[in-house]
Amino acid sequence: MAIDRRKLKLGFAMTAVVVVAAGIGIGTANAGTRGPWHSAKPTRSAPTKAATSTKASPTTASPTTASPTAASPAATSARPSSAPASATPAATATATAKPGTWTPPPANATFDYQIGGAYTPPTGTTVVSRDSEAAPAAGIYNICYVNAFQAQPGAESWWKTNHPDLLLHDAAGNLVIDEDWDELMLDFSTEAKRTALTGIVGGWMDQCAAKGFRAVEPDNLDSYSRSKNLLTQAQAVAYATALSTRAHAKGLAIGQKNTADLSSANVKKIGFDFAVAEECADYDECGAYTASYGNNVIVIEYSRSGFTKACNSYGSRLSIVLRDVDVTTPGSKSYVHEAC
Repeated sequence: MAIDRRKLKLGFAMTAVVVVAAGIGIGTANAGTRGPWHSAKPTRSAPTKAATSTKASPTTASPTTASPTAASPAATSARPSSAPASATPAATATATAKPGTWTPPPANATFDYQIGGAYTPPTGTTVVSRDSEAAPAAGIYNICYVNAFQAQPGAESWWKTNHPDLLLHDAAGNLVIDEDWDELMLDFSTEAKRTALTGIVGGWMDQCAAKGFRAVEPDNLDSYSRSKNLLTQAQAVAYATALSTRAHAKGLAIGQKNTADLSSANVKKIGFDFAVAEECADYDECGAYTASYGNNVIVIEYSRSGFTKACNSYGSRLSIVLRDVDVTTPGSKSYVHEAC
């Protein structure tokens, strides 16, 4: 992002109206959630594997068909995880995605962001995003969240034990930590490492497809900007392109998560089908996403002012939701959900 939001974090936190209840484990929008810049990174207990289920087939636009190149090797290790709070409902099955054919989420849908824990979607919801370890919601379009460019909080030991060479190190050999989100960074600097990571993360995406998710949301595309110049945007684009190929081969649409400064040329090169943009109204970035994706943009706002601005400007075109900063579940004192 063009704005250094880290510098504003402390000031916002001191004036925040919503007080987040301590100790709430959350799903994962960047491990726990790509928590908005203005909140402390929520803690996340890695989820247990949800039972495999097949998806219901929502009514959407006719599918896009492509001829993806061969997928990267399958993962040799399962995703490290432990159970999320409040992952209750399981989807009932009707069909699975056809390999090589995928459909992006419908535009201007009633959306819910449930990466902090799965629950029965509010009445009228037609699109939902959930952590990859959760089961998809029955009868609607489901997007699967995966932390693709950084290590999931709580999974550090798994990466260190199984794939230490895929963690980013500085010149002195020290592990590089994303200071904004306190996460170990993955090393996608070479083709060999990108291939290995695509095998691991791609394996998680394969599981999303098997469960019945229709799309995947790989988080932390912009991690190169926090890598102390050890990673580049070109390397991130190359890695994202491999993930896109893997997703499409499994019948999954794939969304760009944040990174408003990604050019339309790189969007096309990667093969993203839609965008998931946090706080784009608050920071006047929504136009950057609509320039590449038209109305296929999902907007999550964490402030009332940002939500109002988004609804006034894009409410008739985009999928827009107001959520609490820790994307908690109903019953939590901090739970907020409103769509326009």
